[in-house]
Amino acid sequence: MPVLAIDAGTTGVTALVVGEDGDVLARGYREFAQLFPRPGWVEHEPDDIWTATVAACREALAATETEPTCVGITDQRETAVVWDRRTLRAPRPAIVWQDRRTTGICDRLRSEEERVSQLTGLRLDPYFTGTKFAWLASEEPRVWSGVRDGALALGTVDSYVVARLTGGQAHVTDPSNASRTLLYDLEKGAWSDELCDLFDVPRSALPEVVPSSGVVGTTDPDSFLGLSLPVAGIAGDQQAALFGQACYSPGDSKCTYGTGSFVLTNTGSTPVRSDAGLLTTVAWDLGDGLVHALEGSIFVTGAAVQWLRDGLGLIDSANEIEGLARTVPDSGDVVFVPALTGMGAPHWDPHARGAIVGITRGTTRAHLARATLEAIAFEVRDVVDVMVEEAGLTVNELSADGGASANDLLMQLQADQLGVPVRRPQVTETTALGAAFLAGLGTGVWGSTDELAQTWALDRRFEPEEGLRDDGRHARWRAALPRAGRWTS
Repeated sequence: MPVLAIDAGTTGVTALVVGEDGDVLARGYREFAQLFPRPGWVEHEPDDIWTATVAACREALAATETEPTCVGITDQRETAVVWDRRTLRAPRPAIVWQDRRTTGICDRLRSEEERVSQLTGLRLDPYFTGTKFAWLASEEPRVWSGVRDGALALGTVDSYVVARLTGGQAHVTDPSNASRTLLYDLEKGAWSDELCDLFDVPRSALPEVVPSSGVVGTTDPDSFLGLSLPVAGIAGDQQAALFGQACYSPGDSKCTYGTGSFVLTNTGSTPVRSDAGLLTTVAWDLGDGLVHALEGSIFVTGAAVQWLRDGLGLIDSANEIEGLARTVPDSGDVVFVPALTGMGAPHWDPHARGAIVGITRGTTRAHLARATLEAIAFEVRDVVDVMVEEAGLTVNELSADGGASANDLLMQLQADQLGVPVRRPQVTETTALGAAFLAGLGTGVWGSTDELAQTWALDRRFEPEEGLRDDGRHARWRAALPRAGRWTS
């Protein structure tokens, strides 16, 4: 009874066919274009996302003879999408979570920040969807009139993909995605009229909030590869990764190394608030109540490696960075602050921009490669340190996943910086795996989370080397951070 999982990420769509043992039977992948119309702006064409979704699923299904029993979806979360309810076409590009255009809106609403944080558990930052909808309401009145009269629907990428899968029959999202919009009341577990008014968002345009696991619609054969399958799992990518990593108990923690890096700790049925730069979010709802998480969202990690490849031409592929970085014993005192789209947790500075400090005549591309991997480890350490020191959580080990977790050097640097073991599963595409697990739970492929936990298998455990946590490298990183801060202001 295999499950089809769709992971609509920031740079491409991955489709996995997952078996009952949690093994990946087949895989498909398609990239789609990234649009950068102005400095600080990041957009996607929704039609490109849908085209990549169909192509990735076709590739995965062609590689296996078994037909899936259901579909699960995970997505890039805070990205804002608008589409026509009848034609399902988008009147404008999606505004991506990395986009910084709403910095001015956030600055103007700063007096409301305490109330917004109280209701949502989030920060008033351009990262989140509500600010992007507020920008559309202010700057694109023709689009917004269509939203107000009901012709256009609003949502995040999960809602858009479900609408396309079901031929427009379902307009839904789950609490893990809803809780990332700045429009969702964390305590009530519902859309907030107060927040919708603040960001000028018609509540009627928003999707229905449904549990993360359970059937919410059926794929339309005319729209989706001739298949009629129950859509039975939805979760934001980082919450799906937490679920796919079998972090089902309070205190279980994971970090996903993708375009950005995201550290999440399961806090159970009680939302844990942070005054130190972390986010309180919904992890999932299996139909029996909300499970919460504390999150540190780092905007640019894997994207920094992409920038070395595409922007500077220092490497030909992302996989080359480990070998290049290993040719030098250290970064030669070079520090890279990859605030290419501002700083996320725990610093939260939308005005920050990237900086490379400490360059000399002896600096080589290998030193820059090493400094990039070290920066990722330092950023994650900053988040975990806050969780441990200020939020009162205990992190005894960190489960790692995502594309960059295949980098052994990065995983060892991370263990050394945290001073705790880092464990990597055999299946590192845990965002898609989590979506498959949620859908399978919702249709009876698996009977419980205990059964799912038995499918988790260790690939490698990285033990920290004594003395490296306090060898001065992190202190040098902390000294470099202010040099990148508040640059655009």
